[in-house]
Amino acid sequence: MKDVADELVGVVREWAPRLGGLSEADSRQTRGPEKWSKREIIGHLIDSAVNNTHRFVRAQRENPLRFPGYEQEHWVASQGYRERPWGELIGLWGALNGHVAEAIARIPENAKGNQCVIGADAPVTLEFVARDYVRHLRHHLGQIL
Repeated sequence: MKDVADELVGVVREWAPRLGGLSEADSRQTRGPEKWSKREIIGHLIDSAVNNTHRFVRAQRENPLRFPGYEQEHWVASQGYRERPWGELIGLWGALNGHVAEAIARIPENAKGNQCVIGADAPVTLEFVARDYVRHLRHHLGQIL
C-alpha cells in the first residue's frame, strides 16, 4: 500500500501551493447554483480524510468492516466550511492527508483484501477503498481549479 500512500503525498505536495494561491474571495466561488464553494469542497475532502482514517485502521481488524454512510451535505453544512478561513482549511486538509498517507502505508499485506461495507454500498476491499480515496481526492481537486 506504500504506492498509494506515496501517490497521496505527491497529490498534497502538488496541490497545497496551488490551493494556497487562491484568494479568500476565489475560495468562496461556486461552480453554479446549488454547488459547493471551493471552501466547501475542501471541507468535504477534510471530512473524507476523517472518515477514511477510521476505515483504514478499523478494517485491518474487522473483516468485514461495516461502516455507516456519509451524509455529505449535513457534514459540510454543520462544520461551517463556508465561513472558515481558507488558509486554515488548506492547512487542515494537508495535515490530515499526511496522516491518512501514514495510515495507508501501514496497512499490512494480509489486510488488503479485507471487506468493507460502507452504508448501503456493495462490499469492496480495503485496498479498493485506499485507491478510491486518492481517485476521489483528485476528482474534487479538479473541480476547484
